[in-house]
Amino acid sequence: MSSESKEQRDLSPKDSVEGNDRYSHPSRIHPELEKESSTDFKQFEASDPCRPYPRIHMEPQEKSNTNCKQFVIKKLQKSCQCSPTKAKNMIFGFLPVLQWLPKYDLKKNILGDVMSGLIVGILLVPQSIAYSLLAGQEPIYGLYTSFFASIIYFLLGTSRHISVGIFGVLCLMIGEVVDREVHKAGYDTVYIAPSLGMVSNGSISLNQTSDRTCDKSCYAIKVGSTVTFMAGIYQVAMGFFQVGFVSVYLSDALLSGFVTGASFTILTSQAKYLLGLSLPRSNGVGSLITTWIHIFRNIHKTNVCDLITSLLCLLVLLPTKELNERFKSKLKAPVPTELFVVVAATLASHFGKLNEKYNTSIAGHIPTGFMPPKAPDWNLIPSVAVDAIAISIIGFAITVSLSEMFAKKHGYTVKANQEMYAIGFCNIIPSFFHCFTTSAALAKTLVKESTGCQTQLSGVMTALVLLLVLLVIAPLFYSLQKSVLAVITIVNLRGALRKFKDLPKMWRVSRMDTVIWFVTMLSSALISTELGLLIGVCFSMFCVILRTQKPKISLLGLVEETEIFESMSDYKNLQAKPGIKIFRFVAPLYYINKECFKSALYKKTLNPVLVKAAQKKAAKRKMKKEAVTLSGIQDGVSVQLSCDPLELHTIVIDCSAIQFLDTAGIHTLKEVRRDYEAIGIQVLLAQCNPSVRDSLARGQYCKNEEENLLFYSVYEAMAFAEESQNQKGICIPNGLSLSSDLLR
Repeated sequence: MSSESKEQRDLSPKDSVEGNDRYSHPSRIHPELEKESSTDFKQFEASDPCRPYPRIHMEPQEKSNTNCKQFVIKKLQKSCQCSPTKAKNMIFGFLPVLQWLPKYDLKKNILGDVMSGLIVGILLVPQSIAYSLLAGQEPIYGLYTSFFASIIYFLLGTSRHISVGIFGVLCLMIGEVVDREVHKAGYDTVYIAPSLGMVSNGSISLNQTSDRTCDKSCYAIKVGSTVTFMAGIYQVAMGFFQVGFVSVYLSDALLSGFVTGASFTILTSQAKYLLGLSLPRSNGVGSLITTWIHIFRNIHKTNVCDLITSLLCLLVLLPTKELNERFKSKLKAPVPTELFVVVAATLASHFGKLNEKYNTSIAGHIPTGFMPPKAPDWNLIPSVAVDAIAISIIGFAITVSLSEMFAKKHGYTVKANQEMYAIGFCNIIPSFFHCFTTSAALAKTLVKESTGCQTQLSGVMTALVLLLVLLVIAPLFYSLQKSVLAVITIVNLRGALRKFKDLPKMWRVSRMDTVIWFVTMLSSALISTELGLLIGVCFSMFCVILRTQKPKISLLGLVEETEIFESMSDYKNLQAKPGIKIFRFVAPLYYINKECFKSALYKKTLNPVLVKAAQKKAAKRKMKKEAVTLSGIQDGVSVQLSCDPLELHTIVIDCSAIQFLDTAGIHTLKEVRRDYEAIGIQVLLAQCNPSVRDSLARGQYCKNEEENLLFYSVYEAMAFAEESQNQKGICIPNGLSLSSDLLR
């Protein structure tokens, strides 16, 4: 922190109005009017010091006493009523395409939609094949997934710009579940002896415990589609019960850290393909470290041909991707370098017979057409239901956040609830067609937006490109090396890994968010993706609690010639009224921070418990010695009878930053008030919001005749304190004066 930031800042009346927006009373007053009102009060006070200052009175709205049973019956009747208009609205709400497609402006939108759809479709072909590898599936299933997601979101989605399809992090999470279940079912493709390294026993082995007609690939897509079905069910249920609030626990810092941590896991899982190694995927805690151990143990078995291919593809893709980003404002469309690399690599592998000569790992046969629909395996649901929860939350959180971001950018609105339905059905329906989980993806959405996308119709063009590949072109990728697909996957992680460049700026803005980012990133990378997400959420919530447990606390002073109060530790040239201390607590007051509130209040003012104890000692000595003046009290506390007009007689608690109270908070306020009143100091509450006022009323903080202890502004409370003190006279009722410095 610079020396300038540590210095107190001068506060002029104009600055005070701007700087006090969060805490000042609700009615914002023009500076000239504030000056006039302050002058009026001074004239009013000078004319008659004993005359009561006029109080603000507000009449609360009458609240209807609604019966819970009647409320439920009324809601059910309203929801169960059916009319043609209501049925039409429900259908149009569930299928937004029926609303916007009849109004489609062909001349204005068709060119942008066709161009963006074609380009995204071309980019999706190699990515769908590559991410299938990440999800532990055959290439054809990635193409199926992207095709069905594009069609269904066209029908159900409300965002005009996001691209729904395969997303790397979700593919990683699916792949981990698939590998675990495939291993449990007995499909062991690779076995690693503790000291002998890798020994392969074939690429396909039949399940020893289930149907022998289903090979490893068949069982893998069974697991993937079942997880996808469950994730879709969760997402639709969240939309139906309107529990989208779950996504608020996934802050931007948390999601960014999670995606970056998962990117390290993705990179690690693809490293073996770059080297042409046949290794099992490590699952569970510490899988990233375990995988690298396996890689280094088997590094001597690297396939040189795969390694050279990987390096060549990296040398082509990385610079061209960077050029695409640097000149995206000048390019009408990004150069589809990935597709060119895939085509060139496939031709080189086919005509060079790299698989036969050098035993390179290739994609293999990719069938054309569509497989018959098949229901998910219901017997697998108990095994994958828990895994699907994290997958569904990540999927809908990313989709909703991206759709809202681009809607705000382009000046239209999206329905978050409908987005959850859309992404849910993008998983439920395709799960019957051998697909795995989808969501919106930022990289493809940016491409879609930058190439002129206007409406959801561009998704249809993307689906047509994928359909062409599925029906005609797919078998031509037979000789495509898996190392090329791994390079495509790794190159697309650049955006997530670049987040490290933003850390210095994030640290300057919010250190707490930076710590959350690091904790989530490290736990997602080093422990596991699911546990990393859970740890990130728990740590993020802990940080919120920590902020309320140690909030900012300050004494306030009056800005000259205004009714504005600001922190005396932050600003100078503030006025403090004699005998009155104004205390601000910037947090809700509840069971976690009640002790912090009490100790801070006692420290900033004086400790009534010590004062009371000193008074009792003084009274006992007075009875013994029958003297007026007392001295020599233990612990260095001096007590004397005096009439000191500067002595503390009122504490005003500024409640403007207290959002709510619980029972512990109400009890704490009662206790504080009782302790201070025992030594003749009145406690006033100012600027309580309606929620706090209701809590105080329900908690019987004030009796009927004591309602005047709640004020609508700090200035009003201060005026009341001065008026009441003038009426009582200068002498403090208990006749005792203590040094506050000694009693804190």
